[in-house]
Amino acid sequence: MSRHRKPRSQSNRQPQAQSQLRIIGGRWRGRKIAFAPIEGLRPTGDRLRETLFNWLQFYLPGSRCLDLFAGSGALGLEALSRGAAAVDFVELDPGAARTLREQLKVLEADNGQVHNCPAQVFLSQPGQPCNLVFVDPPFAGDLWAETLSALETSGRLAPGALIYVESPRETPLAVPGNWQLEKEKQAGQVKMQLFTRG
Repeated sequence: MSRHRKPRSQSNRQPQAQSQLRIIGGRWRGRKIAFAPIEGLRPTGDRLRETLFNWLQFYLPGSRCLDLFAGSGALGLEALSRGAAAVDFVELDPGAARTLREQLKVLEADNGQVHNCPAQVFLSQPGQPCNLVFVDPPFAGDLWAETLSALETSGRLAPGALIYVESPRETPLAVPGNWQLEKEKQAGQVKMQLFTRG
């Protein structure tokens, strides 16, 4: 780890050392946001976020969002920046959850709430239905099937809700039968899919 701390003069070329991401649109456009330097944490890159939020631009204003496996909070923070009414961030790692709370304070975003618990635990609890859900679990795990199934039965999806799923390109996804695929794109080894709940 010490290797990453020494070359400060080259920190602009080493995003892991900085542990920062840039919000790319909305009221916080261009703001750099810190996130916890946790092994395996993989914020959705700028190009993928640009594509995703182009898909979502007409749905975001006033929407209630859920960012499962929030990690850096890149997707939920981008949603808040672009007009989402509220975002629930669900993150298992205490360090990542703490850093995300700190960033929400810096941004004075009182419409973002961080839940430091497993996604399955959060989905098992009662709560308000959401219009938009981001599902981007760690690629090293195999959490898509159980998460999507739990999400459908959780009561957390409003009628007509949009569900964004990010997964490895070759990973087959089994989604609930009432979900319809609206958008799909592959970028390198990543597959992006946007579904509507019927």
